[in-house]
Amino acid sequence: MTKLTDKDQELIAAASEAIKRRYRNDWQEVGASLRTRNGKCYVGVNLDAYLGRMAVCAEAVALGQVITELGEAGIDTIVAVRHPKPDEADREVRVVSPCGACRELIYDYDRNARVIVPSPNGPEVVQITDLLPNKYSRERS
Repeated sequence: MTKLTDKDQELIAAASEAIKRRYRNDWQEVGASLRTRNGKCYVGVNLDAYLGRMAVCAEAVALGQVITELGEAGIDTIVAVRHPKPDEADREVRVVSPCGACRELIYDYDRNARVIVPSPNGPEVVQITDLLPNKYSRERS
């Protein structure tokens, strides 16, 4: 695990700002921010739906913007944050780990991506390979 840089803090702030701006209880609760290998930053919020399996994670929304605008520009660093629900006592927007599907997606688009995750001592940076050991592959090993 690696200590956060100023640029990592900027990603957390951008994701936090996006979800604070677009928060809707039970609809948009997670924001994500992604920095490409060429230094461009993109944000997204999750898209929930009445039919749960139709939901799209914030990380996928941010990555979709990158692919749409730049093509495969690579993921330098990505982070997701969660906005608290109205009845939660702790009102702080906090870094959360990507779900399993997002871990697969991040790895598929850049196996060298850095991911900001929560830890007992505050957010830290890990490699996507640390979050997804023994990754599924269509190829035989």
